[in-house]
Amino acid sequence: MFDPAWENGCDGCTGFVNELADLSMLAARDTQFVLISRAPLEKLQAYQARKGWDRPWYSSFGSDFNYDFQVTTDRGETHGLSVFFRIDDDVFHTYSTYNRGTESLTDCYRLLDVTPYGRQEDWEDSPAGWPQRPTYG
Repeated sequence: MFDPAWENGCDGCTGFVNELADLSMLAARDTQFVLISRAPLEKLQAYQARKGWDRPWYSSFGSDFNYDFQVTTDRGETHGLSVFFRIDDDVFHTYSTYNRGTESLTDCYRLLDVTPYGRQEDWEDSPAGWPQRPTYG
């Protein structure tokens, strides 16, 4: 979501976080949603303040965490979601999904998919004159 060299988070990840609604039900079920990015914490906190986000955000700067869970690869950053389960001091990785796999967790893309113009992404084979925009842009 946020390479250490960047000044802003990626558009796709930012859009994903912007679309998240009230997650208070998670806490009521002993579950927590957090963000993790490779940029230093100070940079993440500054971006978080600009966006008005209150989600917990942690830095994995200087660690292999993002590489271990394939959200940082030789080609750069990508967005993904991983689920962990903790029992006492044992932590288990139970699920991961990447790129379009995270779209089902928010509403906007699902709503666009049922409209006549759809997602309007530039890679789609749309009729001439239909609106198209950069993917995740």
